Amino acid sequence: MPKAVVAMLKHETNTFSPVPTPLSRFGPNGPYYDDAAADAMRGTNTAMGAYLDLCTEAGFEIDTPLAADARPSGPLPVDVYEHFVERICAAVRRGCDALFLDLHGAMVAENTQDAEGTLLERLRAIRPDLPIAVSLDMHANVTEKMVRNCTVIAGYRTYPHVDIRQTGIRAGTLLLRALKGEIRPVMAFGNIPAMMHTLCMDTQAEPFRGFIQKCRDVEGGGVLDASFFGGFSISDIPAPCGSAVCVTDGDTDLARHIVDDVLQLAWERRADCVYKAEPLAQSIARAKAAEAGPVLLIDHADNCASGGTQDTMAVLEEAIRQGLSDIAVFAICDPEAVETLIQAGVGNTVTLPLGGKMDVPAIGMQGRSMVLTGKVKAVTDGTFTARGPMLTGVRASMGRTVVFETNAADIVVCERNHEPWDLGCLRSVGIEPTHKRYILLKSRMHYRAGFLPLAKAIIECQGVGVTASDYGLFNYKRLRRPVYPLDSDARWAPAHALAGNDVGPC
Repeated sequence: MPKAVVAMLKHETNTFSPVPTPLSRFGPNGPYYDDAAADAMRGTNTAMGAYLDLCTEAGFEIDTPLAADARPSGPLPVDVYEHFVERICAAVRRGCDALFLDLHGAMVAENTQDAEGTLLERLRAIRPDLPIAVSLDMHANVTEKMVRNCTVIAGYRTYPHVDIRQTGIRAGTLLLRALKGEIRPVMAFGNIPAMMHTLCMDTQAEPFRGFIQKCRDVEGGGVLDASFFGGFSISDIPAPCGSAVCVTDGDTDLARHIVDDVLQLAWERRADCVYKAEPLAQSIARAKAAEAGPVLLIDHADNCASGGTQDTMAVLEEAIRQGLSDIAVFAICDPEAVETLIQAGVGNTVTLPLGGKMDVPAIGMQGRSMVLTGKVKAVTDGTFTARGPMLTGVRASMGRTVVFETNAADIVVCERNHEPWDLGCLRSVGIEPTHKRYILLKSRMHYRAGFLPLAKAIIECQGVGVTASDYGLFNYKRLRRPVYPLDSDARWAPAHALAGNDVGPC
């Protein structure tokens, strides 16, 4: 019986984030190992879930050494990164016929700026001929090292990411076809010196709808798969920029041509990938004037799914200052406040400093709490299973979670960072979002997966935090310059594609 190794290792690293990344962050109670990894991921809207189904149907014996996925935060400590790498490498050393990896593509560790590339390079050193399939997030900072050291790559085509499982099917099916001798995959890769703002990456709107559609349009015949990656720009590495990968059936020149065509379109539309925020007071005033709710207030500068602390209070402060009420807030990550509120007990009134517990030295920001008085409305263990279109079936954990009811807002206060990509984040703690006038969400785009259908209006609010859209706030030291939009003289020509196993420029 053929044997496959199937593993997940995902982290989007914000190198400016003060939020630490311990081993315990990778899962509800830490990472899943061995049989527990398979049990947790099987049947879920994840690439690993897709791989497990594909390999089972193909008759493989399956080894699942690891399923580890953490909310974005600062760089991985060396021991945490090496622990993960060794788990996967050890499984390959035990012997296998194929490797299926569910990765992010924007992970940074203290000992490597290209954590996925380094992982794949080490795996190649163990088994130079091992067929390897890789699925990547649409925000991957793809590198030559990643492409050089695997067989096929496929990237998400939706943001919010509702096609994660489908991406695993794309990558996994290509590898299975290669194992049968039906195709001979080769890849090309290229990137452009353009940092793209996350808030411009909605794949249901231009320009990203056009980038993704171009990738779909070129497929067929010898073109097996094409992916465009917006990159993750809040990472101080050489090229946190837009990139493309194309997989063809043995035709490297065709793959390079496709990559250049996709990147040419992205370069021509680079100005459309720059987000321009309005003043916070103006955003809240627009929300106040909205005729009906729920109105979504999107606190995108403090998005924990991009490495934010999830404890800045600027947007809530301004909303209360302007007289907004009947607000649901998800969420303030403040373990100290959670403990205080639990000790007070449900039904009791508490006055406490909420949020603002973390400084952000990278942008010169000091934490500033907001003193609030309210009642402890509910206490839960903070767990729920996602039922919406994103990460369906995945068990989520917010840590111990409290609903703190003030005159203006029901505030969810949690111990662990968690982004509101599923309505369960509110319903699991007893808040019905459709009954609220305003819903303040610390998110950038993933909220759309769960909350877009019920929103009467969406107001993007530029608060404060380490996921702000102003690149000028960040002191980049490793970034390769010139790069757009920081440098108006940045230039690009379609000559940077790289075949998967050829030596050449990136």
